[in-house]
Amino acid sequence: MTMSIVTIFVQCDNASSERRFDKGITISQLKAKLEPITGIPAESQLLQLYNGDTLVTSVEGDNYMLGAFPVDNFMTLKVIDTNPSGQRNQYTDLSLENSVLAFKQRNKLGRFSDAHSLTSDSYTFEEEAKNIKVGDRCEVDFGDAEGLKRRGTVKYVGEAKFKPGYWVGVQYDEPVGKHDGVVQGERYFSCPDKYGAFVRPNKVKVGDYPEEEFDEM
Repeated sequence: MTMSIVTIFVQCDNASSERRFDKGITISQLKAKLEPITGIPAESQLLQLYNGDTLVTSVEGDNYMLGAFPVDNFMTLKVIDTNPSGQRNQYTDLSLENSVLAFKQRNKLGRFSDAHSLTSDSYTFEEEAKNIKVGDRCEVDFGDAEGLKRRGTVKYVGEAKFKPGYWVGVQYDEPVGKHDGVVQGERYFSCPDKYGAFVRPNKVKVGDYPEEEFDEM
């Protein structure tokens, strides 16, 4: 059975990162996945779904599936800590807290890691986008545990209204995309429906990637 994957932006406090979730997971399972991302305990999480700056709905009911809510690609899921004092009281000794932060910075852990810098709002992906141009054949590497990769053609390179930074619009060789080049009412490129997708430039490799043959059986 094919899973329905949605790409959303997880936001807490002043941090934001791009994440992919299966719409078939329950809200309880979603909160468990969000805990290591946000540092907010699952039982203290208040989830709100936004389309741009507009609040769409609160995401409530631990037994409901994520797909039961009007979630769509490139929406923002805000995670609010309903008990912020609980986490802040962990370190009463400021010198200890500073030592922990220094250790993480030296070893590039947590928010100081390279992976974190690639998902923060301040990182634009402009350098990665420079060597990608419209018309290039490409392979998109999602970096998942399953090693999922998709081939296609670059249809758009540049900034977008739905999220700051540079994006690559790809027309996949098979209907595994999310749209036809339109996101939140804005057309960035044209392709058949469900063949189009937007990915960050660091996920895209351009080169000699001929179209694969797919079994229609």
